[in-house]
Formats: sequence, structure tokens, C-alpha cells
Amino acid sequence: MAEEPDSRPRRSDPKDPAKGATAPETRTGPTSPTEPTDRPVALITGASSGIGHATATRLADAGWHTLLSGTDRTRLDELAGRTGGRALPEDLSRPDGPARLAEAAVAVTGRVDALIASAGLGWRGPYAQTPSDTLDRMIEVNLTAPLRLVRLLLPGMLERRHGRIVLIGSMAGQVGVRDEAAYSATKGGLTMFAESLWYELRGTGVGVRLVLPGAVDTPFFDRRGTPYQRERPRPVSAERVADVVVATITTERDRLYVPHWLGFPARIHGAAPGVFRRMASRFG
Repeated sequence: MAEEPDSRPRRSDPKDPAKGATAPETRTGPTSPTEPTDRPVALITGASSGIGHATATRLADAGWHTLLSGTDRTRLDELAGRTGGRALPEDLSRPDGPARLAEAAVAVTGRVDALIASAGLGWRGPYAQTPSDTLDRMIEVNLTAPLRLVRLLLPGMLERRHGRIVLIGSMAGQVGVRDEAAYSATKGGLTMFAESLWYELRGTGVGVRLVLPGAVDTPFFDRRGTPYQRERPRPVSAERVADVVVATITTERDRLYVPHWLGFPARIHGAAPGVFRRMASRFG
């Protein structure tokens, strides 16, 4: 993807920090934020652990005011206390979760300059055996919630003519993975959402960023019930992915693979899917 004009995060107008922050769908909008700040504001989902937790730490170190969402209130409070952020626990698998979170974020700081959608769920096994409730939760958290959050927060970014939308995709959504059909589908949908939205927002000052990790050494695999068993690629640390996330916000790079060499098999898959399938069958 090419680049849009200057969409670097800027500080809000201190005279009116809440200007343009509330999207039409939010149920109620505060007359003034409870914690106004001149620092750029990032809302991070999945901040209880893994990539979201590491990204929140990196952004706080870089001077951002962080709004931390997740389902583990104890871990969110610990992270907020350590980084000076604000815990906003929310279950994004609930249909009203994204609206509740967007409303809470705007109520605290009056605006969101960057949305980092890193919350995600997985499951591994034959698709025919996927539990129905697990499938529903994966769709809600991995795909529906980011779309809803963007819809709620984007109008304010467009009015202020600056902002960042950072979506955490996956190599599984680029090339497909055996026994992870549903997960791959949700991440593939997120990739096409990012691509389409990039064209729509070009020139508006709002940047769309897509981070595409391979396996990451986080509690993700424990929670899905199956440990990571493939030989390649080896898992990278959550901190390494967080560094890339921060880079997508503060630089003009809009699509990054982690590790970067994964861009090569993704290109092979796009250009010669038959060749890629034979390689995947041989090397795993």
C-alpha cells in the first residue's frame, strides 16, 4: 500500500480537547473529558497481555496517554499503575462491547488519536469440530469488534484530520493455515478491511496500518487450548511486535510483517498459490 499525506498524530487543541470526538453511534457524549490531556491518546484493546500489553508499555514510554482495554481487570490495573494509563475493561465478544468501550474512551480523554486493535482469540482443530460458541466469539473479537470500534472512533479522527488505525492481522489471514480455518478467515477479513479503508481514507489525514505477525510468544496459544507445534516460523516476542506497532504509528510504513521475511512467502502465495501450497506441504 502507498502512503497518505501527513497523518502523524498531533496534539489536540487544548482549548477544545473534546472537539469532534464523539461518533454518532455513541449513546451519550460527555460535555467535557474527565482526564483532558495534551499528550496523544491511544486506545489499546487486548492490553491485558501479549501484544497489547507490550504495545501499551512502549507507547507510554514514548509519551502517549494510554487507554487500556481487556478482560483481566487486575492486569489492566497493574499496567495502568505502572504506565500512568487508564484501565477500561470490556468484553469485546459482547455485541455492545465496542460501543461501551468507545463511549468510555471518549468520556475519559475527549478523543482517541490512535486505535490499536490487538485483541484476538484463536482455536485450532478441524473446522467441522469447531465449537459454535468459540466460532461466534472469534468472529466478534477478531473481526466484528475492530470494525465497530473504527466506525465509532473514525468520525472524530476525520473531523480533526489526524489519527491512526492500527489493526493486528496475522500471516494466517494472508496464506491460510490448516486446522485454523475460522481464525484465518477472521484475520483475512481484517486484512481486506484495512486495504479497502486505506483507499477510502487516503488524503484525509487518518492513516490505516496493518501489522502481520507470524507466531508470537504470548498466552494466545495456551488460551486456544493447543500449543504451537510448527517448526517454522519460530515465535517472536510480543515486545518485537510492539516495536513494529509503534513504528507504524510514528512513521509512514503502513504494512509490516513480523518477522519481516514473512513478506516473501506472502508474495509467493499471491503470485503462485500452487507453488506456495507445495512448499507448505513440504516444509510445514
